[in-house]
Amino acid sequence: MDKRAALILAGGKARRFQVKGGEWEDKALATLAGVPLLVHAVQNVQGVVDEVAVCVNDEERGARYSEILKNHALKAVRVVVDEKNDISGPTVAIMSGLRQLQADYCLTLPCDTPFLQPKVADYLFRQAEGFDMAVPMWPNGRLETLLTVLERRSGLEITETLCKLKRPRSDDIQRGAGKILLASTVGEIKTFDPELRSFININSKEDLNHLQTRQAHGPVTQNLKLNLGGLPASWLQRLREAAGMVQEGKFSQAESTFASCASNFEGCSSLFWAAVSWENQGEAFLKLSKQVDPKAAAEADFEGKEAFVRAADMYRAEAEMHEENRCMLLAERAWADKAWCESWAMGKHSHVHRYPSKVA
Repeated sequence: MDKRAALILAGGKARRFQVKGGEWEDKALATLAGVPLLVHAVQNVQGVVDEVAVCVNDEERGARYSEILKNHALKAVRVVVDEKNDISGPTVAIMSGLRQLQADYCLTLPCDTPFLQPKVADYLFRQAEGFDMAVPMWPNGRLETLLTVLERRSGLEITETLCKLKRPRSDDIQRGAGKILLASTVGEIKTFDPELRSFININSKEDLNHLQTRQAHGPVTQNLKLNLGGLPASWLQRLREAAGMVQEGKFSQAESTFASCASNFEGCSSLFWAAVSWENQGEAFLKLSKQVDPKAAAEADFEGKEAFVRAADMYRAEAEMHEENRCMLLAERAWADKAWCESWAMGKHSHVHRYPSKVA
Protein backbone atom coordinates (compact mmCIF):
# COMPACT_ATOMS: atom_id res chain seq x y z
CA MET A 1 0.00 0.00 0.00
CA ASP A 2 1.25 3.48 -0.86
CA LYS A 3 2.49 5.48 2.11
CA ARG A 4 0.95 8.86 2.81
CA ALA A 5 2.22 12.07 4.37
CA ALA A 6 0.79 15.48 5.23
CA LEU A 7 2.81 18.64 4.75
CA ILE A 8 1.36 21.57 6.71
CA LEU A 9 2.44 24.98 5.44
CA ALA A 10 2.99 27.32 8.38
CA GLY A 11 5.77 29.68 7.35
CA GLY A 12 3.84 32.57 5.84
CA LYS A 13 3.76 36.20 6.94
CA ALA A 14 -0.06 36.25 7.27
CA ARG A 15 -0.32 39.87 6.14
CA ARG A 16 -4.13 39.88 6.00
CA PHE A 17 -4.27 38.62 9.59
CA GLN A 18 -2.34 41.57 11.01
CA VAL A 19 -3.82 44.64 12.65
CA LYS A 20 -2.50 47.87 11.14
CA GLY A 21 -0.05 49.50 13.52
CA GLY A 22 0.01 46.52 15.88
CA GLU A 23 2.67 43.90 16.62
CA TRP A 24 2.94 40.97 14.25
CA GLU A 25 0.84 37.98 15.30
CA ASP A 26 1.45 34.39 14.26
CA LYS A 27 -1.75 33.18 12.60
CA ALA A 28 -0.80 29.53 13.05
CA LEU A 29 -1.03 30.06 16.82
CA ALA A 30 -4.35 31.93 16.77
CA THR A 31 -6.91 29.88 18.68
CA LEU A 32 -10.24 28.53 17.55
CA ALA A 33 -12.34 26.86 20.27
CA GLY A 34 -9.29 27.27 22.50
CA VAL A 35 -6.97 25.31 20.21
CA PRO A 36 -4.27 26.80 17.90
CA LEU A 37 -5.02 26.59 14.18
CA LEU A 38 -1.79 24.64 13.69
CA VAL A 39 -2.94 21.98 16.14
CA HIS A 40 -6.33 21.72 14.40
CA ALA A 41 -4.56 21.14 11.08
CA VAL A 42 -2.35 18.38 12.49
CA GLN A 43 -5.17 16.62 14.32
CA ASN A 44 -7.37 16.58 11.23
CA VAL A 45 -4.88 14.64 9.12
CA GLN A 46 -3.11 12.37 11.57
CA GLY A 47 -5.64 9.58 11.16
CA VAL A 48 -5.23 9.31 7.37
CA VAL A 49 -1.45 9.62 6.92
CA ASP A 50 1.68 7.80 8.00
CA GLU A 51 3.74 10.90 8.74
CA VAL A 52 3.15 14.61 9.33
CA ALA A 53 5.55 17.49 8.78
CA VAL A 54 5.12 21.20 9.45
CA CYS A 55 7.03 23.60 7.19
CA VAL A 56 8.31 26.85 8.71
CA ASN A 57 10.53 29.64 7.45
CA ASP A 58 13.07 29.81 10.30
CA GLU A 59 14.55 27.78 13.15
CA GLU A 60 13.10 29.95 15.92
CA ARG A 61 9.59 29.53 14.64
CA GLY A 62 10.15 25.81 14.26
CA ALA A 63 11.29 25.46 17.87
CA ARG A 64 8.22 27.36 19.07
CA TYR A 65 5.90 25.14 17.07
CA SER A 66 7.59 21.95 18.25
CA GLU A 67 7.01 22.94 21.86
CA ILE A 68 3.36 23.77 21.24
CA LEU A 69 2.76 20.49 19.41
CA LYS A 70 4.31 18.55 22.29
CA ASN A 71 2.08 20.38 24.75
CA HIS A 72 -0.89 19.06 22.78
CA ALA A 73 0.47 15.49 22.81
CA LEU A 74 1.44 15.67 19.13
CA LYS A 75 4.97 14.34 19.45
CA ALA A 76 5.33 12.44 16.16
CA VAL A 77 5.30 15.58 14.01
CA ARG A 78 8.41 16.72 12.17
CA VAL A 79 9.24 20.38 11.76
CA VAL A 80 10.99 21.25 8.49
CA VAL A 81 12.70 24.60 7.96
CA ASP A 82 12.56 26.04 4.44
CA GLU A 83 15.77 25.63 2.51
CA LYS A 84 17.60 28.79 1.47
CA ASN A 85 16.47 29.87 -1.98
CA ASP A 86 16.35 32.91 -4.24
CA ILE A 87 12.57 32.95 -3.89
CA SER A 88 10.26 32.49 -0.92
CA GLY A 89 6.75 31.23 -0.38
CA PRO A 90 4.83 27.96 -0.45
CA THR A 91 6.67 26.46 -3.43
CA VAL A 92 9.94 26.56 -1.48
CA ALA A 93 8.19 25.15 1.58
CA ILE A 94 6.67 22.29 -0.42
CA MET A 95 10.01 21.47 -2.04
CA SER A 96 11.75 21.50 1.35
CA GLY A 97 9.11 19.23 2.86
CA LEU A 98 9.04 16.76 -0.02
CA ARG A 99 12.80 16.34 0.29
CA GLN A 100 12.44 15.32 3.93
CA LEU A 101 9.50 12.92 3.59
CA GLN A 102 9.51 9.30 2.46
CA ALA A 103 5.85 8.78 1.56
CA ASP A 104 4.60 7.98 -1.94
CA TYR A 105 1.91 10.68 -1.84
CA CYS A 106 1.88 13.91 0.14
CA LEU A 107 -1.03 16.14 1.05
CA THR A 108 -0.13 19.82 1.28
CA LEU A 109 -2.41 22.08 3.28
CA PRO A 110 -2.19 25.56 4.82
CA CYS A 111 -2.22 25.78 8.59
CA ASP A 112 -5.27 28.08 8.39
CA THR A 113 -7.69 25.36 7.23
CA PRO A 114 -8.91 24.08 10.62
CA PHE A 115 -11.92 22.11 9.37
CA LEU A 116 -10.45 19.76 6.79
CA GLN A 117 -12.47 16.56 7.07
CA PRO A 118 -10.40 13.36 7.27
CA LYS A 119 -12.73 11.74 4.73
CA VAL A 120 -12.01 14.54 2.27
CA ALA A 121 -8.26 14.12 2.75
CA ASP A 122 -8.60 10.35 2.28
CA TYR A 123 -10.67 10.92 -0.86
CA LEU A 124 -8.01 13.18 -2.39
CA PHE A 125 -5.33 10.58 -1.67
CA ARG A 126 -7.36 7.89 -3.39
CA GLN A 127 -8.08 10.12 -6.39
CA ALA A 128 -4.40 10.97 -6.77
CA GLU A 129 -3.36 7.36 -7.41
CA GLY A 130 -1.97 7.09 -10.92
CA PHE A 131 -1.69 10.88 -11.27
CA ASP A 132 0.98 13.46 -10.51
CA MET A 133 -1.51 15.23 -8.28
CA ALA A 134 -5.13 15.67 -7.27
CA VAL A 135 -6.41 19.18 -6.54
CA PRO A 136 -9.92 20.40 -5.65
CA MET A 137 -11.61 22.61 -8.25
CA TRP A 138 -14.65 24.81 -7.73
CA PRO A 139 -17.49 25.01 -10.28
CA ASN A 140 -16.14 28.34 -11.58
CA GLY A 141 -12.76 26.83 -12.44
CA ARG A 142 -10.83 28.12 -9.42
CA LEU A 143 -8.42 25.74 -7.69
CA GLU A 144 -7.40 25.05 -4.11
CA THR A 145 -3.75 25.22 -5.14
CA LEU A 146 -2.33 24.68 -1.65
CA LEU A 147 -4.71 21.86 -0.67
CA THR A 148 -3.27 19.29 -3.03
CA VAL A 149 -2.16 15.68 -2.95
CA LEU A 150 1.14 15.26 -4.82
CA GLU A 151 2.89 12.13 -5.99
CA ARG A 152 6.08 12.85 -4.07
CA ARG A 153 8.74 12.17 -6.69
CA SER A 154 7.11 14.08 -9.54
CA GLY A 155 6.10 16.82 -7.11
CA LEU A 156 9.70 17.15 -6.02
CA GLU A 157 10.95 17.36 -9.62
CA ILE A 158 8.41 20.09 -10.37
CA THR A 159 9.06 22.20 -7.27
CA GLU A 160 12.85 21.89 -7.50
CA THR A 161 12.71 23.11 -11.09
CA LEU A 162 10.34 25.98 -10.31
CA CYS A 163 12.56 27.14 -7.45
CA LYS A 164 15.69 26.95 -9.59
CA LEU A 165 13.97 29.02 -12.28
CA LYS A 166 12.75 31.52 -9.65
CA ARG A 167 9.04 30.95 -10.30
CA PRO A 168 7.34 31.49 -6.91
CA ARG A 169 3.66 31.00 -7.75
CA SER A 170 2.16 27.86 -6.25
CA ASP A 171 -0.26 27.39 -9.18
CA ASP A 172 2.77 26.70 -11.38
CA ILE A 173 2.96 23.37 -9.57
CA GLN A 174 -0.37 22.38 -11.11
CA ARG A 175 0.62 23.82 -14.49
CA GLY A 176 3.80 21.79 -14.43
CA ALA A 177 2.14 18.43 -13.84
CA GLY A 178 1.91 15.71 -16.45
CA LYS A 179 -1.34 14.06 -15.36
CA ILE A 180 -3.68 15.84 -12.96
CA LEU A 181 -7.00 14.96 -11.35
CA LEU A 182 -9.26 17.94 -10.72
CA ALA A 183 -11.65 16.93 -7.94
CA SER A 184 -14.95 18.81 -8.07
CA THR A 185 -15.78 20.36 -4.72
CA VAL A 186 -19.50 19.92 -5.44
CA GLY A 187 -19.20 16.34 -6.65
CA GLU A 188 -18.26 13.40 -4.44
CA ILE A 189 -16.45 15.66 -1.97
CA LYS A 190 -19.76 17.19 -0.98
CA THR A 191 -21.07 13.77 0.09
CA PHE A 192 -18.31 13.67 2.73
CA ASP A 193 -18.54 17.35 3.64
CA PRO A 194 -22.02 18.72 2.77
CA GLU A 195 -21.24 22.25 3.96
CA LEU A 196 -17.74 22.22 2.40
CA ARG A 197 -16.21 23.31 5.69
CA SER A 198 -12.95 21.65 4.66
CA PHE A 199 -12.22 24.67 2.48
CA ILE A 200 -12.76 27.39 5.08
CA ASN A 201 -9.66 29.57 5.38
CA ILE A 202 -8.86 31.85 8.30
CA ASN A 203 -7.47 34.90 6.52
CA SER A 204 -8.30 37.62 9.04
CA LYS A 205 -9.17 37.91 12.72
CA GLU A 206 -12.80 38.49 11.74
CA ASP A 207 -12.83 35.04 10.15
CA LEU A 208 -12.28 33.46 13.57
CA ASN A 209 -15.65 34.78 14.71
CA HIS A 210 -17.57 34.68 11.43
CA LEU A 211 -16.74 31.39 9.73
CA GLN A 212 -17.97 31.37 6.16
CA THR A 213 -18.04 28.51 3.72
CA ARG A 214 -17.25 29.33 0.12
CA GLN A 215 -19.92 29.77 -2.51
CA ALA A 216 -19.16 29.26 -6.18
CA HIS A 217 -21.26 28.71 -9.25
CA GLY A 218 -20.23 27.37 -12.62
CA PRO A 219 -20.30 24.47 -15.05
CA VAL A 220 -17.75 22.16 -13.41
CA THR A 221 -19.62 19.64 -11.26
CA GLN A 222 -17.67 16.45 -11.93
CA ASN A 223 -14.06 15.35 -11.58
CA LEU A 224 -11.83 16.02 -14.57
CA LYS A 225 -8.77 14.07 -15.67
CA LEU A 226 -6.22 16.13 -17.57
CA ASN A 227 -3.16 15.02 -19.51
CA LEU A 228 -0.90 18.06 -19.70
CA GLY A 229 1.88 16.30 -21.59
CA GLY A 230 4.94 14.30 -20.69
CA LEU A 231 6.96 15.05 -17.58
CA PRO A 232 10.43 13.60 -18.24
CA ALA A 233 12.56 14.02 -15.13
CA SER A 234 15.76 14.10 -17.20
CA TRP A 235 14.63 17.24 -19.03
CA LEU A 236 13.52 18.96 -15.85
CA GLN A 237 17.03 18.24 -14.61
CA ARG A 238 18.41 19.84 -17.78
CA LEU A 239 16.28 22.91 -17.12
CA ARG A 240 17.81 23.20 -13.65
CA GLU A 241 21.28 22.81 -15.13
CA ALA A 242 20.57 25.59 -17.62
CA ALA A 243 19.39 27.85 -14.79
CA GLY A 244 22.68 27.11 -13.04
CA MET A 245 24.58 28.14 -16.17
CA VAL A 246 22.79 31.50 -16.08
CA GLN A 247 23.80 32.00 -12.46
CA GLU A 248 27.41 31.29 -13.47
CA GLY A 249 27.25 33.79 -16.33
CA LYS A 250 27.45 31.08 -19.01
CA PHE A 251 24.68 32.62 -21.09
CA SER A 252 25.64 31.10 -24.43
CA GLN A 253 25.60 27.55 -23.03
CA ALA A 254 22.40 28.31 -21.16
CA GLU A 255 20.44 29.56 -24.16
CA SER A 256 21.44 26.49 -26.15
CA THR A 257 20.35 24.17 -23.35
CA PHE A 258 17.05 26.01 -22.88
CA ALA A 259 16.35 25.67 -26.62
CA SER A 260 17.05 21.95 -26.48
CA CYS A 261 14.71 21.59 -23.50
CA ALA A 262 11.99 23.58 -25.28
CA SER A 263 12.14 21.33 -28.34
CA ASN A 264 11.93 18.20 -26.23
CA PHE A 265 9.02 19.48 -24.14
CA GLU A 266 7.19 20.48 -27.32
CA GLY A 267 7.78 16.96 -28.60
CA CYS A 268 5.98 15.46 -25.58
CA SER A 269 3.21 18.10 -25.68
CA SER A 270 4.24 19.70 -22.38
CA LEU A 271 3.12 23.23 -23.23
CA PHE A 272 3.94 24.83 -19.88
CA TRP A 273 7.51 23.58 -19.69
CA ALA A 274 8.12 24.33 -23.37
CA ALA A 275 6.95 27.91 -22.78
CA VAL A 276 9.11 28.24 -19.66
CA SER A 277 12.13 26.95 -21.60
CA TRP A 278 11.66 29.42 -24.47
CA GLU A 279 11.10 32.26 -22.01
CA ASN A 280 14.32 31.47 -20.18
CA GLN A 281 16.19 31.18 -23.45
CA GLY A 282 14.98 34.69 -24.26
CA GLU A 283 16.27 35.99 -20.94
CA ALA A 284 19.63 34.26 -21.47
CA PHE A 285 19.97 35.86 -24.89
CA LEU A 286 19.25 39.31 -23.47
CA LYS A 287 21.90 38.81 -20.79
CA LEU A 288 24.32 37.59 -23.46
CA SER A 289 23.68 40.75 -25.52
CA LYS A 290 25.25 42.82 -22.75
CA GLN A 291 28.51 40.86 -22.86
CA VAL A 292 29.39 40.95 -26.56
CA ASP A 293 30.28 43.50 -29.27
CA PRO A 294 27.52 45.67 -30.79
CA LYS A 295 26.95 43.47 -33.87
CA ALA A 296 26.72 40.27 -31.82
CA ALA A 297 24.60 42.10 -29.27
CA ALA A 298 22.05 43.04 -31.94
CA GLU A 299 21.87 39.42 -33.09
CA ALA A 300 21.45 38.16 -29.51
CA ASP A 301 18.75 40.74 -28.86
CA PHE A 302 16.88 39.62 -31.99
CA GLU A 303 17.20 35.94 -31.05
CA GLY A 304 16.02 36.72 -27.52
CA LYS A 305 12.90 38.45 -28.76
CA GLU A 306 12.18 35.54 -31.09
CA ALA A 307 12.42 33.18 -28.11
CA PHE A 308 9.89 35.30 -26.22
CA VAL A 309 7.55 35.07 -29.21
CA ARG A 310 7.84 31.28 -29.14
CA ALA A 311 7.18 31.30 -25.39
CA ALA A 312 4.10 33.47 -25.89
CA ASP A 313 2.78 31.02 -28.49
CA MET A 314 3.22 28.13 -26.07
CA TYR A 315 1.54 30.01 -23.22
CA ARG A 316 -1.35 30.85 -25.55
CA ALA A 317 -1.80 27.19 -26.43
CA GLU A 318 -1.64 26.31 -22.73
CA ALA A 319 -4.25 28.95 -21.87
CA GLU A 320 -6.61 27.73 -24.58
CA MET A 321 -6.23 24.15 -23.36
CA HIS A 322 -7.13 25.16 -19.80
CA GLU A 323 -10.07 27.21 -21.01
CA GLU A 324 -11.35 24.22 -22.97
CA ASN A 325 -11.22 22.22 -19.74
CA ARG A 326 -12.85 25.13 -17.84
CA CYS A 327 -9.88 25.41 -15.50
CA MET A 328 -10.04 29.18 -15.42
CA LEU A 329 -7.38 29.92 -12.80
CA LEU A 330 -4.62 28.18 -14.76
CA ALA A 331 -5.90 29.74 -17.98
CA GLU A 332 -5.58 33.20 -16.43
CA ARG A 333 -2.02 32.51 -15.34
CA ALA A 334 -1.07 31.28 -18.80
CA TRP A 335 -2.62 34.35 -20.48
CA ALA A 336 -0.69 36.57 -18.07
CA ASP A 337 2.57 34.79 -18.94
CA LYS A 338 1.76 35.19 -22.65
CA ALA A 339 1.27 38.94 -22.21
CA TRP A 340 4.50 39.18 -20.24
CA CYS A 341 6.54 37.43 -22.93
CA GLU A 342 4.96 39.53 -25.67
CA SER A 343 5.92 42.68 -23.76
CA TRP A 344 9.54 41.51 -23.73
CA ALA A 345 9.38 40.68 -27.43
CA MET A 346 8.19 44.24 -28.12
CA GLY A 347 10.54 45.90 -25.62
CA LYS A 348 7.63 47.09 -23.44
CA HIS A 349 8.07 44.84 -20.43
CA SER A 350 8.40 47.73 -17.98
CA HIS A 351 4.76 48.64 -18.62
CA VAL A 352 3.24 45.19 -18.04
CA HIS A 353 2.54 43.54 -14.68
CA ARG A 354 3.18 39.83 -14.92
CA TYR A 355 0.19 38.78 -12.84
CA PRO A 356 -2.53 41.45 -12.88
CA SER A 357 -5.52 40.90 -10.65
CA LYS A 358 -7.68 40.20 -13.68
CA VAL A 359 -6.57 38.95 -17.06
CA ALA A 360 -8.55 39.69 -20.20
